Amino acid sequence: MLQLVLPNDTNPLGFVLGGTVMHWIDVVAAIAAHRHARRLCVTASMDDLSFEAPIPMGDVAHLKAIVTHTSKSSLEVRVDVEGETLSNGGRRHTSTAYVTFVAIDENGRPVPVPPLLVRPEDEAEHQAAVIRHRARLERRAARGRTPAV
Repeated sequence: MLQLVLPNDTNPLGFVLGGTVMHWIDVVAAIAAHRHARRLCVTASMDDLSFEAPIPMGDVAHLKAIVTHTSKSSLEVRVDVEGETLSNGGRRHTSTAYVTFVAIDENGRPVPVPPLLVRPEDEAEHQAAVIRHRARLERRAARGRTPAV
């Protein structure tokens, strides 16, 4: 997904607002989740979001989403964001986030998602996603909530 950083997207310093980047991340991740599950998916969590470099007004934000893990009814999507300076085509990594979604039916109840077919070149990312999934379940249990996914 590409987004041109416009004046309404920026803070007083002329850089894209973090909340705007979060919105874009949620949108592109939701599209990836929906395409994998072939049904509506709702955002359950966003973690490990980092802002490593700003994107100034007039630059383009490139957002790339990939499903990295699935469980019974949830899936994790990694989103990488790059900023591109249009005048010279230079790109730099600006953000990464991991977003968890739950696939739901027409009544809003969780439903199974198809398993993820992991390519050999994606195995390391998938194994890291398995660890993140376990950590999310542990955090949820520590807060006294039964893991739903």
